[in-house]
Amino acid sequence: LLRLPQEVAPLFEDWIVRHYPDRAARVLARIRETRNGALNDSTFGRRYRGQGVYADLLRQRFALACRRLGLNQGRDAPLDCTRFAPPPLPRQDRQLALF
Repeated sequence: LLRLPQEVAPLFEDWIVRHYPDRAARVLARIRETRNGALNDSTFGRRYRGQGVYADLLRQRFALACRRLGLNQGRDAPLDCTRFAPPPLPRQDRQLALF
């Protein structure tokens, strides 16, 4: 869901009106519909999630797409830590490597 912080909202609004004048009102109305009438909701726990019918529809569509593509499955699988090794210690007379 699109999040428009206070400093970005006017820029986005200006941009969409200039580049997509025929769609601007609809897009902005849809964003406001998911944000209780505002372009942004900075409340913790709600800033990246919308509310309402349209936000629920997007959430369901995203979950279906993830299920269809096999994404977000097995999140609780244990990590194989044997594949990780600490980097070698640098020699004192050399500069540390960048990569």
